[in-house]
Amino acid sequence: MTRYAIAAAPIAVLAALALPGAALAACPTGLPPGVYCGSLDPAAAVAGAYKMDETHAAVLAKVSHIGYSKSVFRFDTAQATLVWDPADLSKSSLRATIDTASITSNVPGFAKEISGQFLKADKFPKASFVSTAFRRIDPTHGEIDGQFTLAGVTKPLTLKIALVGAGKGFGHPRLGAEAVGVMDPQAYGLPSVFLDPIELVIDAEFERQD
Repeated sequence: MTRYAIAAAPIAVLAALALPGAALAACPTGLPPGVYCGSLDPAAAVAGAYKMDETHAAVLAKVSHIGYSKSVFRFDTAQATLVWDPADLSKSSLRATIDTASITSNVPGFAKEISGQFLKADKFPKASFVSTAFRRIDPTHGEIDGQFTLAGVTKPLTLKIALVGAGKGFGHPRLGAEAVGVMDPQAYGLPSVFLDPIELVIDAEFERQD
């Protein structure tokens, strides 16, 4: 697979996000043979065991900056596996981990302070989400209930899911989704500087493993 093919395929699948009625961007012309754009057709999200493509994933935390704005932090290293069974959602599952030391910030030195002092990355190097139930809201939206573990504390968390795109991919079927969840930082023992709810936003592509 050429670098062009790897770069071109995600353009369409990342174009439409969670807002109801969002339109998928037109498929670029001139794609190499064997490279297919994604679509919002839920039938294209075929059943199977998937692994997240770490090169096309983003995990963001949006944190209130003392009421003035949302500071956006990114975790650069994450892994996830998905078992997807659209015919029987009870057989679907999602497991994801985030390397807590991989947090980044545009405030010099702040990322190291967050990972070390607040997230205790030396003692708890991973945050994780393990699904417990999938629910379909409409053909392209749903919810995933699960257990979210951060800094050694595990609490329930629900992710709102929107299909971004699905299709033949480039070698194996792919599907992309955006997940949004809201966590209470106090429930995880974070200091009072993190008082307001923190929004977690995950955009990711998954490739079927076959």
